[in-house]
Amino acid sequence: MNKQKIILIAIILILIAVNIFLGVSYILAEKQLKTAEKRLVIQQNSAKIVNFTKLFIEKVLKAEKEVSFEDRLQLENAVRDLNDNEILTQWEKFTNSKTEPEAQEAVKNLLELLVLKYSY
Repeated sequence: MNKQKIILIAIILILIAVNIFLGVSYILAEKQLKTAEKRLVIQQNSAKIVNFTKLFIEKVLKAEKEVSFEDRLQLENAVRDLNDNEILTQWEKFTNSKTEPEAQEAVKNLLELLVLKYSY
């Protein structure tokens, strides 16, 4: 074999190795990106849950008087913004409570669910 063929084969092998390396690097980076995106969504949901929980405590549990229409609307929007059917269902059980013991039980269940969802 002459030197030109050996150099050409060496260059081709180097290019193949570089392509394999870049391909593997791309796949690993894509996997890391997907993991980071999942973590970001979880963190955003956790922040929304904390914000709703704070709002609920401030506007409902610490309320000295009846909750105003604006506060109820704010709470309703915040709970819907969570996009969680389980929390929304528990919220509706609370808002549709007919008696105080029923409402107290619904509040306990709602707060428990919020804590459980936050810990995911």
